[in-house]
Amino acid sequence: MQLLRSLFLLLIPGILFFVALYLQLQAIVPAAWQPFLTIFSYFAVLAGLFLGWRFNRTRVLWAIFLLILVERALTMTTPFGREYLLLVTPCVVPLNLVLFSWWAERGLFTMHGALRLAILVLQAGGVAWLYFARANEVVAWLSRPLVISPLLEKVPLPQIAVLVIVLSLVALLARFVMKPEALEASFCWLLGTVFAGFWWPEHFSFWGGVSAFLLVMALIESNFKMAFNDELTGLPTRRAMNEFLLKVGRRYTIAMVDVDHFKKVNDNYSHDVGDQVLRMVATCLRRVSGGGRAYRYGGEEFAVIFPNKELDRALPHLEELRETIANAGFVVRGRRRPKQKPDRPNKASAGKAILQVTVSIGVANRDDKKTTPEQLIKAADQALYRAKKGGRNQVCC
Repeated sequence: MQLLRSLFLLLIPGILFFVALYLQLQAIVPAAWQPFLTIFSYFAVLAGLFLGWRFNRTRVLWAIFLLILVERALTMTTPFGREYLLLVTPCVVPLNLVLFSWWAERGLFTMHGALRLAILVLQAGGVAWLYFARANEVVAWLSRPLVISPLLEKVPLPQIAVLVIVLSLVALLARFVMKPEALEASFCWLLGTVFAGFWWPEHFSFWGGVSAFLLVMALIESNFKMAFNDELTGLPTRRAMNEFLLKVGRRYTIAMVDVDHFKKVNDNYSHDVGDQVLRMVATCLRRVSGGGRAYRYGGEEFAVIFPNKELDRALPHLEELRETIANAGFVVRGRRRPKQKPDRPNKASAGKAILQVTVSIGVANRDDKKTTPEQLIKAADQALYRAKKGGRNQVCC
């Protein structure tokens, strides 16, 4: 499931890229529509700058600033200066995109922001100095082929730039594998839009708009995930649950799940261990059978919704869930414990504290007396209280 989600995040921005590429190759946009493409580029850039500032995504701001700088430079330079920039910038821009992708979000008006601005200014100054001091040498060096290939001769970019773009793509894909998020996927395709912009430099502003639009879509997806997915457990949040209850239909069952003695875990073992317990429980909830949908309701409390299932059909799946959690066992993670489970147990880990994590579950289903989601949640909470009062580690309805 995680692999499919990652592929989805990586491939979806590609749809926009290939649509733009199709328009470019076929030249099917009527001349009367050209002003709309210009408006699109300005709108996408302004939207990207605003959302990047509003959501404090400095990597987006730096990427758009860089593309604006390149577009303005290509527009305002002389023919020789344009030739020089079309050889230099395809080597510089991809490396900067890799840098932006791997940068952590540190704020714009901070010491880190000033340092990053200084890096960009130094690069721009270096490109300008080389232009006035050694432009002919730079053009000759970048224009020379690395290999003799008829296929590469058709590419209107220097071979050194093609090599830099390929290596940059590898670095961006590696970043996405390490952190499969929408913004990381957008940077991979951003490299494609930049490559297309240098292939058709007369339409660089259009491809810059496509780049900004990709970043805007990634920002919207990222903030949607933050609003509807719990960062700690990865489960949908209470807000997502309320949205689902609006369309679930007239026949469903709700279960409220609470981790037993969770406060004692935090008090005795630290909040870090408590977070590990919540992640372990969430993993079991995510695999609940019977078509149940798991949500993090708040704190150590979770919810499971069974669409189109009566109470008697949902109870066996909840009992199976309770037993799975109770039998899972939980070894308190030490400071030196590796992040991944080793193939063979380490003798040094023997004697570590083992917690038996259990949950209490309260269940209620929709009937003539309980017709609204609020009434069902209240009834499930009352059943959960009875499970707690009755000794915990049980399912009550």
